[in-house]
Formats: sequence, C-alpha cells, structure tokens
Amino acid sequence: QVTLVESGGGLVQVGGSLRLSCAVSGRTFGSYAIAWFRQAPGKEREFVAAINWISTRYAASVKDRFTISRDNAKNTLYLQMNSLKPEDTAVYYCAARSGTPTMLSVDYGYWGQGTTVTVSS
Repeated sequence: QVTLVESGGGLVQVGGSLRLSCAVSGRTFGSYAIAWFRQAPGKEREFVAAINWISTRYAASVKDRFTISRDNAKNTLYLQMNSLKPEDTAVYYCAARSGTPTMLSVDYGYWGQGTTVTVSS
C-alpha cells in the first residue's frame, strides 16, 4: 500500500515560484515511478511531470519552467515551479505506479488528495 500527501500549494503572482512536495509512504519508494498531474476547473486532469530512478518526463507546457525531483532518503517528491502563468492554476496531484513513468493518469494506481495552486495576474 502506498499513501501520498501533497503540500506547498498556494497563491502566487504571475512570474513567481512555488515548490510542491509529496510525502510518500511505503518502504519501496525508490522502485516507484512518481508523477505530478494537475486539473484546472472545468478541464480534464493532465500530465505535468514524472520521474523514476533514471529518467524524467515533462509536459511540453511546463518544460524548462518546472523541475521534478525526488529524495529517496526522505520518501519525498518535489515539483519546483518557476515563471508561473495563470494557466498553471489548478489542483496538483502526485501519483505513483510500479515500473516506468508514463503520461497517462489511468496508469497510476495511487493518488494524493491534491494541493491547490492559484496564479494571479
């Protein structure tokens, strides 16, 4: 069983930065692919970034602005978000799966409750 708890969301101005964290329970944290997804009001959940032990993947809309990282010693996933835009406003979720990271939410069996990011213009 894996439990994920996100934190770090909030209100930020355009061009600002935030760092989201996702605390992951489970003794096999290092073996999981962990990802960030987001869902804006009225829109479908979309992939943001993912990481496993050897690679990362990013959505085109956040590449070069967001950085995903993990600290296996702390069982924690991070998402550093820079140069934030109003369209980054959403609830951000972390998710976990065994195996390689993918961009499809249906591939992930474990989800956190989400943390809200609001970017004001």
